[in-house]
Amino acid sequence: MLGELSISNFGIIESVNLSFEEGMTVITGETGAGKSMIIDAIGLLIGGRGSSDFVRHGAAKAEIEGLFFINENHPGLPKIQSLGLEVADEMIVLRREISKAGKSVCRVNGKLVTLAAMREVGRMLIDIHGQHEHQDLLQSDRHLSLLDSFGGETLWQARQEYENLFEAYTRVQKQLRQLTENEKEAAQRLDLIRFQVDEIDAIQLEENEDEQLESERTNLANYEKVFESLQEGYQALNGEQKGLEWVGTAMNTLENIADIDGQYKDIYERLADHYYLLEEMTFSLRDIFEQLEYDPDRLNTVEERLHEIQKLKRKYGDSVSEILKFRDEAVSELDTLTNRDEQIEVMQRELEQTKSKLLDKAELLSTERQSTARHVIGAITRELESLQMAKTQFDIHFKRRENNGEVHFQKDGVDQVEFLISTNPGEPLKPLSKVASGGELSRIMLALKSIFSRGDGVTSIIFDEVDTGVSGRAAQAMAEKIFKLSVRSQVFCITHLPQVAAMADTHLYIMKEENNNRTTTYVDSLDDHRKVNEIGRMISGAKMTDLTKRHAKELLELAGNIKATS
Repeated sequence: MLGELSISNFGIIESVNLSFEEGMTVITGETGAGKSMIIDAIGLLIGGRGSSDFVRHGAAKAEIEGLFFINENHPGLPKIQSLGLEVADEMIVLRREISKAGKSVCRVNGKLVTLAAMREVGRMLIDIHGQHEHQDLLQSDRHLSLLDSFGGETLWQARQEYENLFEAYTRVQKQLRQLTENEKEAAQRLDLIRFQVDEIDAIQLEENEDEQLESERTNLANYEKVFESLQEGYQALNGEQKGLEWVGTAMNTLENIADIDGQYKDIYERLADHYYLLEEMTFSLRDIFEQLEYDPDRLNTVEERLHEIQKLKRKYGDSVSEILKFRDEAVSELDTLTNRDEQIEVMQRELEQTKSKLLDKAELLSTERQSTARHVIGAITRELESLQMAKTQFDIHFKRRENNGEVHFQKDGVDQVEFLISTNPGEPLKPLSKVASGGELSRIMLALKSIFSRGDGVTSIIFDEVDTGVSGRAAQAMAEKIFKLSVRSQVFCITHLPQVAAMADTHLYIMKEENNNRTTTYVDSLDDHRKVNEIGRMISGAKMTDLTKRHAKELLELAGNIKATS
């Protein structure tokens, strides 16, 4: 659920801090007071498109922050964690800043993320439905995934098996397409690869050879400096200055008193350890500089070899390892192209076999979807009946995707699905997008949301004036339906219907005031007395009468009875 929301310098909102509870929260207020600004801010918080127009005039940036609570079983949690985001104490904090220059900064739990990542997280937390933008429910290309979201484990397992095989099918398709490309291009590619392999093989590279040669070149180029330093170091330890001999003398002297006191013995033993270590290092210095040889011809040989390797690096990789890897891949492709005809035959057989298996998986997936569709049709029909649309027919139309008479496989299967509806007896079923009545459309959308919200896993649902065009018994039915949704998910609802407002657990009133020639929006949580006044205003308009108040109280009492028995 959304627990806290903070909005600063957003449109006509200067600063608003809101705390929310579970259940149903209604937001009302006069037209233009800024009700939709609250929803717009939440929309931006979950990855909506930002603009400098949202920044309050005179401010440097708009800031929106929301605290969400999710439980450990939330279906979106694995996806959120897969984005590299940590979720501690079952809390997620989203923060969005938009500068007056139009730049946007997104954070999830304090970590900078891309807008796409914020959108991925946001859509698992909040579902926003507006009067003119009912999410994806009116778009037929979204109906298939919505249907799948209502399916159970059997359907999802069938879809996963299909998708895995589809990936194998497309991989073989791609390989076969590469093999059967233009003959001339294939021949040119063959010549190029042969040249590349021959060029690399010509200098007989060894793994890590470049690193070894560069180290050798450094030593050869600094031979004189290295030789002098080694010799001077050795002489200081074992030459006329006899540094090692003096350390040995000190060690022998301390040995004479080692048995007198523990601290003398400790010093002696440590000095002895260092003496033998210095002795070993002295002999190592001697061995190194005695074996050191300077060969100017070798330096030229190393330089020439490195030059040859550098030429290959410019073409095939930044290191010998990368060049050799390129060479191995080229040899593999060379083998494939050389035996092209045989490879094509093998891959064509493999493709046909995979296609046959894929078709079987597609048929199984389609069967599961049609079974799920029958359950969805029944469930939505019952929802529409409870919304005063008992004579409405709802159906889900299936069509197989085809291309020139052949089955057209896509990642989600071969099914094309569209939701159809008829709101009047005798009228044919039509796509949802063809439904004309705004009131009917509002109820259809609420019925669909009631069904699909059971499977989408969102923690909060927002309805932004989705009750447009509805009144009377239908309005009361919508109010009860929205409240029932709030039992499973936190619900926010901007409404003009007093029946919906009366069902709220929390009622927020949005108002605007003008101070010093600036308009500012405020949000107030209404107590029981002020709820009566606000619902009365929604019933009658500006004029409040005793009859209006009685009607408002009756609505609240009716709502209370309904909620008590739900």
